[in-house]
Amino acid sequence: MNKKIVKNERIYFDNSATTPMDSRVISEMKNVMESDFGNPSSIHSYGREARGLLDKYREVCRDFIGADEVNEIIFTSGGSEADNLAILGLVKKSKVKKPHIITSLIEHKAVLETIQELEKKELIEATYLKVDKYGQIDLENVKREIRHNTILISVMYVNNEVGTIQPVREIGKYLEKINEGRVGGGFPRIYLHTDAVQAFPYLKCNVKHLHIDMMSVSAHKFNGPKGTGFLYVKEGTPVEKIIYGGAQEFNFRAGTENMSGIAGLAKAVGILAKEQDKEVKKITELRDKLIKGVLKIKGADLTGHKTERSPAIASFVFSGIEGESILINLDLEGIAVSTGSACSSGTLSPSHVLMAMGYSHVEAQGNIRVSLGRFNTEAEVKRFLDVLPGIVERLRDLSPLS
Repeated sequence: MNKKIVKNERIYFDNSATTPMDSRVISEMKNVMESDFGNPSSIHSYGREARGLLDKYREVCRDFIGADEVNEIIFTSGGSEADNLAILGLVKKSKVKKPHIITSLIEHKAVLETIQELEKKELIEATYLKVDKYGQIDLENVKREIRHNTILISVMYVNNEVGTIQPVREIGKYLEKINEGRVGGGFPRIYLHTDAVQAFPYLKCNVKHLHIDMMSVSAHKFNGPKGTGFLYVKEGTPVEKIIYGGAQEFNFRAGTENMSGIAGLAKAVGILAKEQDKEVKKITELRDKLIKGVLKIKGADLTGHKTERSPAIASFVFSGIEGESILINLDLEGIAVSTGSACSSGTLSPSHVLMAMGYSHVEAQGNIRVSLGRFNTEAEVKRFLDVLPGIVERLRDLSPLS
């Protein structure tokens, strides 16, 4: 293919890894850093002013997710800490001698490694649910795996690699039906946690709609700052702190609150509250155009569910070539995407998500993920579709796999 590509400004299509900060968020954080530097735990005027702001920011998050109480919002350093607090905190507080946890094979490592570590130490029993070829778990399998000592089900709302939406709401509704009988029969209540980090910018994350007990959120996935997030903990959910040293965050998490980060988080949530519907429509249209264009390339296959998927994520496997080679060549053209293949993830194995979905080792190595965001445009999608076919064709000519 000899079509000449004119390089423009760089294009960022890796929004599932992190998003560029919104200028309105930066402005809010700057104001707080300059004017409201007090410690919210201090009782003098500086501290009281900071405490007032912290309360306001917590209310913004509470209102957006439809929680009942402000003390159900626990600010953390991000999604990974929130996942750890949900799982470790519940296990530490549990009165069950060796509790059982259900999760899926395609969870984020912040969930999988936490559960695996507890399992390794023989502190819990664990079940890892299989997924179908679209990356979805089956509600009936969830029901079958529940045991007398099950205390937690942790299933992500949207998979970060392929974008498939999981039936979290259906699981929550089922647990509400059986929990009363379980507790009445002397069995432990089963709590539901979802890692909603990828879902939060695009899907309905009202906690009553989802019927969940805990939910993890990270600000840098929706144009807020890195190092800030929160865990929703429904009133009455038994969670013990995992970071000691103070009684901050309603004694769920020690440490002086990151005021500027929380300010940025709350501002980003406020922007979502006003602009989410319009943004989702725009990003979905861009995603659909991108998918349609990529699938015109011979040997390209869309991974994940065809319809039950995030508006922002389009993940593909290309036969006969490695995803990392595509990534590097796109980067040379000024286009940033990601891949779940070995070298980019720093491991010796391909994506655990794609392998769980039934892709072979070789097939999984041919993966790239394109993730869209607030600031992407139709012109950027067009340029990507102009550039990609030539890269794939050139790499296939060079590849021993093709």
